[in-house]
Amino acid sequence: MSVLQDSIPTILAVDDSTVMQGLVKQALGHEYRVLVADNAVDALSMIYHERVSVLLLDVAMPGIDGLELCRTVRSIPQFQNLPIIMLTARDGPFDKVQGRLAGATEYLTKPFDAQELSQVVGQVLQP
Repeated sequence: MSVLQDSIPTILAVDDSTVMQGLVKQALGHEYRVLVADNAVDALSMIYHERVSVLLLDVAMPGIDGLELCRTVRSIPQFQNLPIIMLTARDGPFDKVQGRLAGATEYLTKPFDAQELSQVVGQVLQP
């Protein structure tokens, strides 16, 4: 079973909303192994202990927000090339610039289209 799990890319969705976690699992669960975390501390622990292929981050979270978590992940040498997709309700031009400056690979807004999310995840996984 572990060989099969290793061949399927793992997506870590970090969002404090259990509804959003469920929607991401529903959108990506048929193609990927989807893990969820509801805060930055748990997310950091998971990326150290799991082979995460893509990180999906909400911006607005209590405590450490998604932008700060993105900057933190980018500052860790072994995760500098980890694809990070901001998945957030913040859709202003300034918000998107902030996401890119924090190190996000892509920036998608909520509510998201499941097919678009799957497509973007597939694109960032391309070597």
